[in-house]
Amino acid sequence: MFSIIFPGQGSQVIGMAREFYDNFGYVRQYFTNADEILNKKLSKIILDGPKEELDQTENTQSAIFLASYSIYKVLEKESQFNEKKASFHAGHSLGEYSALCCSKSINFEQTINLLKFRGKAMQNAVPKGVGGMIAILGVEIEKINELISTNSFKCFIANDNSVGQTVVSGKLESLETFSENLKKNKIKFVKLPVSAPFHCPLMEKATVDMKKIIEDTKFDDPIISIISNVSANPENKSENIKKLLIQQIEKPVRWRESVIKMIDLGVNRFIEIGPGKVLSGLIKRIDRNVKINQVNNLEDIKNILND
Repeated sequence: MFSIIFPGQGSQVIGMAREFYDNFGYVRQYFTNADEILNKKLSKIILDGPKEELDQTENTQSAIFLASYSIYKVLEKESQFNEKKASFHAGHSLGEYSALCCSKSINFEQTINLLKFRGKAMQNAVPKGVGGMIAILGVEIEKINELISTNSFKCFIANDNSVGQTVVSGKLESLETFSENLKKNKIKFVKLPVSAPFHCPLMEKATVDMKKIIEDTKFDDPIISIISNVSANPENKSENIKKLLIQQIEKPVRWRESVIKMIDLGVNRFIEIGPGKVLSGLIKRIDRNVKINQVNNLEDIKNILND
């Protein structure tokens, strides 16, 4: 059994999916369509930069989806690999939208529009310079929760990524105080280069903004079950998926639990489709016995049948 997984913010690089863009006319058409829907040259930002523009949340989210979707469609059209036999689709944060689109729950245009709105809503939910995120390394999530609750820090678990990697969100002053406590406890952490405290209650304004557009968008039941970031369980009913997507803005991404759930349900191979290898690296830390493939260039597509 295998699952197809899609990356989230942080995986973007200038030139992602260029090989697919250069070789397939229908991929160039996806890029053109995205430019028209967004009324901006997202394709130029993806292919040529500048990085500062690609890294803006309102551009990043649509850009990573566009790259992931393009690669998925090339795999579907140009290889003998039967991607429809996947047991589950899953994505990390915005990657869940890629998963839903490739599961035919929402179409390409709907996904671009949702992510355009989501990127702006999340970027504008908290004034720039007010909030941030840190990644804590080498410590179990239970210990982090204990440190936060015992000391009443106004910080929040944002991503439970893997064994020994947890991301915490909060206002900068709260993160600074919490970081000092981590130093005292000799716990390693890294400040992340993000402009907002994602996946925590500080995103309440973004939730309010996203609620209406998600509710007004027609979702179909996916043809392949989605593992929700919020529930860490398989979901295949559109109405429940919509509710969970609304909650996803403020709720932590339960990636470690999602991977464990898929493995418990029989998955022994993960195929990461999209730029980078971030999710593959996280899964290796969760379970070294599962097989992992990345598909982000044409050579990967040629090789996937042989692995």
